[in-house]
Amino acid sequence: LDDPELSNFPIAYMSEPGFWSMSEAERSGLRNYLLKGGFIIFDDFRGYHVENLIAQMRLVYPEASFQKLDVSHQIFHSFFEIKALDPNSGYYAREGNTEWLGLFEDNDPQKRLLAIANNNHDLGELWEFSDTGYVPVDLSNEAYKFGVNYVMYAMTH
Repeated sequence: LDDPELSNFPIAYMSEPGFWSMSEAERSGLRNYLLKGGFIIFDDFRGYHVENLIAQMRLVYPEASFQKLDVSHQIFHSFFEIKALDPNSGYYAREGNTEWLGLFEDNDPQKRLLAIANNNHDLGELWEFSDTGYVPVDLSNEAYKFGVNYVMYAMTH
């Protein structure tokens, strides 16, 4: 996260942030990345792991806090029309309800979304195994809709 090359990529994806920690340089790098227009997706974590994500992001962006997103947020309508956020749809839903959390510029939900966190979900695994028969096709298709919407939102905001 402290690599200057990160700024060449408008979207970053982080998997399994449940035990993640950063150096001071990485915290600064991620903060600068987000403030310059970068967007980060946090995925593949469950249960109490969200507490570590929140704690780490407080070190990056202390003035902001994650807020629960509902289906009305424009990220869910940036390409595909996602009409419902089913709390039982997550890959780890048995660990607790799936929720979508957002971190906003100036902590203002009317401003740009800087980060999205798929709590109790693993979209990446649904993408990874979409052609193997390991997961049902309809779950993979829905996961792709979220991913496409995330990219479209990030590229237009």
